[in-house]
Amino acid sequence: MAAVDDDSERRAAAVMASVEDFGSDNGSASDSDDEVDVALLGLERQSRGRELSTKEVGSTWRQVKDIVVETAPTLLFTTIGLLFTGELLDHVSHWKAMRQIDELIIIIPVILNLKGNLEMNLSSRLGTAANVGGLDDRSSRYGILSGNMALLQVQATLVSFIAAILSFVLGLIMPRSGSSSEASTDSRFLLYSRRPHPKLPYDPRKPKSGIAEFIMVASTGMASACLSSLLLGSFMCTLVIFCRKFSLNPDNIAPPVAACLGDLITLCLLGLTSTFLINFVNTPLPLIICIVLVLSACLSAYLVSRNNFVRPLITQGWTPLFGAMMISSATGIILDLFVSRYSGFALLAVIISGLPGSVGSVAVSRISTNLHAAAMSVLPPSAHKHETPPQPSLKLVMITLFLITIPVEIGFLSTLRGVGWLALPIVFIGCSIIFFCIAVLFSLWFAQALTHFLWKRERDPDMYAMPIHSSVIDLVGQLLLVLCFEIVSLMGQPVEAKPGQ
Repeated sequence: MAAVDDDSERRAAAVMASVEDFGSDNGSASDSDDEVDVALLGLERQSRGRELSTKEVGSTWRQVKDIVVETAPTLLFTTIGLLFTGELLDHVSHWKAMRQIDELIIIIPVILNLKGNLEMNLSSRLGTAANVGGLDDRSSRYGILSGNMALLQVQATLVSFIAAILSFVLGLIMPRSGSSSEASTDSRFLLYSRRPHPKLPYDPRKPKSGIAEFIMVASTGMASACLSSLLLGSFMCTLVIFCRKFSLNPDNIAPPVAACLGDLITLCLLGLTSTFLINFVNTPLPLIICIVLVLSACLSAYLVSRNNFVRPLITQGWTPLFGAMMISSATGIILDLFVSRYSGFALLAVIISGLPGSVGSVAVSRISTNLHAAAMSVLPPSAHKHETPPQPSLKLVMITLFLITIPVEIGFLSTLRGVGWLALPIVFIGCSIIFFCIAVLFSLWFAQALTHFLWKRERDPDMYAMPIHSSVIDLVGQLLLVLCFEIVSLMGQPVEAKPGQ
């Protein structure tokens, strides 16, 4: 046993040494700097079993252009997508099923939190597989994609059932407000923090939810989560293969898209499924759906156990997933405390929490890819057949990712001010941009620190990093937004919302 441990330690040391040699410009650089250098260097076109892509990383401008062209549209798309999803949530919260069963309102942010992290993990795993050449061979590509799809079904079924249990527990302890209109106003903004803390409408004539309602909520959550995983998982597999085919880096594109579309698709399916099943609450249909989905998850688990590419992953990543849910609870409490105190707080939380989190997810995915690639470089030569093309420096990648977000932030604030949704004083715009920059810098720093921390402790960042990173950035972003509102209020420059917004 000691011999095995010694061998594992030597292998880990060799990997880190390879990382250091791979990223350093000279032999005098520190170990820490070398590790970070290689972590953010995009292994843009690595391939195993075939030659590298003909696309070369040329001048500094070409390197910057590649990052901007691939990342900027994705970040803009995800920001707009969050706003549309928030509007959809506002409409869904008024539907018959949501008004009749309180726990359906509560389960929305819970399941979005858990499902969103699953899909971001999937995008990170596929990005790593694509960049190290795992998807180049047809047989391995089929095994990796089918195994990850089966694994996603198992995870979606389990987390949605746990979300249903949690929604009923929260339904027992959360306060009720005096009017349904107040709850409606709050529910519009639950998505933005990815955790709920709504005030549920109080109706003394309404009976408490029982076992029939629980089965209905569980079947709704499980069905919508599994269908969402099937649709979005297939889309993400297609997207990564498309990126690989056209010499794009999926690490720059897939994680933010997964987070955005995951929320939108899951919310749509949750609303449609609940609207259908609300008419069958006291019938066997919801229970039958639960049983069928559980059997399907068992079959998927069997397929995962027979797939060499994903077999070890079925037991990994659960601790950070539910740990992130607990961290996000604090974010939900902050949102609940300040959403009514400051006009436009929830709307602004989209950008100051969501965008830094998206940039950080790109960084996490790139770091993880390169750590895995560096680990492959210490294998015997027969195990890999690729060389590393010239890479952009750490500072170049970090500065580029940072600068990409600033125009998006300014454009977002200008749009809110221009269309009249919020009356934003110039002082507030200046302060919010400063705090936004702080949030982005922290997100990028935390991405590299967390990923290397997990790697050194033999935890796969593709399974562990995304949930922790996204929840912490949500919390930090909203704390910075509270500080921004406090400073501007002390200066006598309040933010005012347009009536009806």
